[in-house]
Amino acid sequence: MARFKRASGVLLHPTALSGPYGIGTLGAHAVAFLDWLNSAGQSYWQICPLVPTGYGDSPYQGFSAFAGNPNLIDLEELLAIGLLNKEDVADLSRLPDDHVDFEKLIPLKRRALAAAWRRFEDGTKPGDMVAQLDAFRRSANAWIEDYSLFMVLKDRHDGAPWDLWSEEFRLRDKKALERVRRESSGELGYHIFVQYLFHHQWNAVKRAASERGIRIIGDLPIFIAYDSSDCWATPELFQLDAQGRPTRVAGVPPDYFSETGQLWGNPLYDWDAMARNDYSWWLSVLKNKLEHYDVLRIDHFRGFSAYWSVSREEKTAINGQWVPAPGSELFSRVRQVMGDLPIIAEDLGVITNEVVELIEECGFPGMKVLQFAFDSSEDNDYLPHNYTNHCLVYTGTHDNDTAAGWFEKAPKSDREFATKYLNLPESADGKDAAAAMLHAAMASVSDLAVTPIQDILGLGSEARFNTPGTLGGNWTWRTSRTSLSTDAAEKLKELTLIFGRLSETGTQS
Repeated sequence: MARFKRASGVLLHPTALSGPYGIGTLGAHAVAFLDWLNSAGQSYWQICPLVPTGYGDSPYQGFSAFAGNPNLIDLEELLAIGLLNKEDVADLSRLPDDHVDFEKLIPLKRRALAAAWRRFEDGTKPGDMVAQLDAFRRSANAWIEDYSLFMVLKDRHDGAPWDLWSEEFRLRDKKALERVRRESSGELGYHIFVQYLFHHQWNAVKRAASERGIRIIGDLPIFIAYDSSDCWATPELFQLDAQGRPTRVAGVPPDYFSETGQLWGNPLYDWDAMARNDYSWWLSVLKNKLEHYDVLRIDHFRGFSAYWSVSREEKTAINGQWVPAPGSELFSRVRQVMGDLPIIAEDLGVITNEVVELIEECGFPGMKVLQFAFDSSEDNDYLPHNYTNHCLVYTGTHDNDTAAGWFEKAPKSDREFATKYLNLPESADGKDAAAAMLHAAMASVSDLAVTPIQDILGLGSEARFNTPGTLGGNWTWRTSRTSLSTDAAEKLKELTLIFGRLSETGTQS
């Protein structure tokens, strides 16, 4: 199994980077953040999924498991090479820079990218872009044709999810699909062009990270969105009825985040069908992600042991059932084909002995979250003195309140316990608690300590990134132009040095 060297990193999704045009992108501000990480002595940058976002603007509900998010494309590069002019981005430049206004951003961004595509079609072909685009299309052949066709059909149906499309397209009538391919070469070309731009820019960011000794921790949702090219193109791999609609859907039972559970609505895998195909879909996904990231965190890993299955008619996740999944067989096949992989198992939530056994069998490190440490006795697995080396510690995740916000809102007993455990003064506020939790995480024996940038900066609940089970206001927070200061980097580097995390990055067998 892969073991991580002692190191630390920062969690920040690229949409939250500062910069012009309404959203963080894969341009100069991403490279500037890498420089900041390097100056702070960090070895890892952890991000959320980079897929094109669908329902609720969530990176965990993407239109594809393979495609990239067009909203992350850096327009400054397109301006520099002549595919855009200032007029094309004028409206985008008026968007707020302290948060992402997705409702306004998405149509404006698409309009700008469409303008770039028109110029490319009309003959503005900088450098060797034509050859690069052709090479990208060939390399992405396994998914790009289905994805681009899916997006063209979504446009034809005014963005409706594919279960609301006309039957010939919903059920993939071959003649109907071929007709669309003939009629829509320009539209198909646009979506392929946009994916080329995304992957070209992401590869540049990845190279810049490698040059600075920084490794990228990517994120893979265990389930795909129903409204995705993957589900539409390979319905036989999912629990769907004859009309292509889910029979049962994914979620989790009542937990820390919700008294009624979380009804995600994702389609569930037909594991028997996947096994008959030697899990080739999963192998292709993992191969793709580990080409783009150095390390891969798999969200809701316990779903490979057993998943929460809910009838599609239910309005909450309360009335579901645990159904066994073939995780052991799947990851045995993965190891056989791909060897030992640098994977992190997100093992939060309802963890049974079977889940623990699967993670131990795979050899993947799990996660410890400090915000979960102070609600019970000293046998709490999330308290640092109970850790082993082979795990990652977080002050919080993208789904948690910030550490400062958590402390301010925590029940009195939890706050009192945290105050004693972290050796805080009685007068401590949320910012003090965030600093103490960062200190505790860095001091722990965990191989890796990853901290959301909000907690490094001591920000309150106003900087929360996502609240599970809610719609609206999520994924919108952004860093300010001045928050990633030299002073903040020096303080983080000092902690990193004190606790022996200023080491050469990487994994060791």
